[in-house]
Amino acid sequence: MSPNSQKIRFFRRHIPAFECVPGCHDCCGPITASSEEMARLPVKSEAAHEAALAELNCPHLGDKGCQVYAERPLICRLFGTTPRLACPRGKGPAAMISPQIEQQLERYFAATRQVLV
Repeated sequence: MSPNSQKIRFFRRHIPAFECVPGCHDCCGPITASSEEMARLPVKSEAAHEAALAELNCPHLGDKGCQVYAERPLICRLFGTTPRLACPRGKGPAAMISPQIEQQLERYFAATRQVLV
C-alpha cells in the first residue's frame, strides 16, 4: 500500500459522517481528486466528463445520487464537515472535523497532484 493510500485510509476514518438530505446533490459539482482516489473510481468517457462539466456536475452523479458513494474522494467527504465547506442545506455531523485533521488534509491536498474528476 502506497503512503498516499495509507493517508487516504487515515483521513477517511477521521472525517465525520452524517446523513445528507435524500435526493440532494448540491455539493456534487466538479471536484478534484488524487490519482490514488481516481484509481478507485470507474473510468468515465470524455463525453461523460464534458456533459457533467457543462452542467457543473460530477460525472459520477446519477439519477439517484452519487454512483460511487463508498469510494467518493476526500473532498466529497469533507462537504458539510467543516464551516469552510458548509452544507447548503444546513446538514452536518454532531461534531465537525477536528482542526488538526483539517490542517493535515489541506497539506495533503497541497502536496498531492489533484486532477479534475
